[in-house]
Amino acid sequence: METTSPPPSSSSSVAGRVPLLNAANALTALRMVLIPVFAALVIASGMTHSSTRIAACVIFAIASATDLVDGWIARRFGLVTAFGKVADPIADKALTGTALVLLSWYDQLPWWVTTLILVREIGVTLIRFWVIRYGVIAASRGGKLKTALQILAIVWYLWPVPAALVGVGTWIMGAAVLVTVLTGLDYVLRALRLRGRAT
Repeated sequence: METTSPPPSSSSSVAGRVPLLNAANALTALRMVLIPVFAALVIASGMTHSSTRIAACVIFAIASATDLVDGWIARRFGLVTAFGKVADPIADKALTGTALVLLSWYDQLPWWVTTLILVREIGVTLIRFWVIRYGVIAASRGGKLKTALQILAIVWYLWPVPAALVGVGTWIMGAAVLVTVLTGLDYVLRALRLRGRAT
């Protein structure tokens, strides 16, 4: 999830006083632990066994929820740490990336969709670290919409929905891809402007 972090000066001072073991980091760690569990369930289901697909979908939904909650806890209670700032986006991308790759592997999703989204997500993560010394780019509404659409689309593909509703997932994923590309371009432009003002 693309979250809004405090300015570097304040976050660094807060991170120095905040213990590494806290609720926000625990949720991030839980998400990382749930990723292989989720992957194992998808593989066990072969995307053909309904009960195991449902279990995988539930685990994915829980892991996605921790992504929403840990950032809020960190900001609300001043629990921002260097570990959290690095681990949170990595865990987020790893969860989404694992889901997309598995869906494509089992022919549920075209590979070009997975590749496009992963290139965007990895690129934005690298750009975030590239400009972090100059400032933090706040999450936009488009970024939040992108995350929500990706999660909803993946959940739709994972859940054994009736055949008549399978096509709905294609439309949701299509919207997710469109917003993913547009917000990625917006992020690049904002990063370049931030670097330009700082030099």
